[in-house]
Amino acid sequence: MNDERDRQILSLMQENAEISLAEIADRVSLSPSACSRRLARLRAEGYITGTMAILDRRKINLPTTVFVLVRTGRHAEDWIERFHRAVAGIAEIMEVHRLTGNYDYILKIVLPDIEYYDTVYKQLLRRIELYDVSAYISMETVKPAGALPTSHMR
Repeated sequence: MNDERDRQILSLMQENAEISLAEIADRVSLSPSACSRRLARLRAEGYITGTMAILDRRKINLPTTVFVLVRTGRHAEDWIERFHRAVAGIAEIMEVHRLTGNYDYILKIVLPDIEYYDTVYKQLLRRIELYDVSAYISMETVKPAGALPTSHMR
């Protein structure tokens, strides 16, 4: 069973995955060994699925974000599997969500500039047939992705 200390540990790890075990233990009022056991359990239970560095998109020349809405006339299992493989094989596609409503999918794509969108678009169309594709350029990130709230844990 998870408790408030588990939630605090997960929140601290989301803020800075390089935080020392001693610092986590101090901040959640546990001994380092007890904290280490909790952290190991949280990893083993799948609450922590990995650790990654967050890069500055401007410094690596990917400042542009385009959201692409996709409508398809195909919903057969084989088409869905091909679509999943198609989007997984394009590095600039950061996220893909299946939707309810008028569109089937939304893609979040990061690019060096808007002209590069055509390159990604052509890669996608070579891999999979789509019925309708609409692109929207993000002018500003108002709230970037951040830490998940841990208050809903059971």
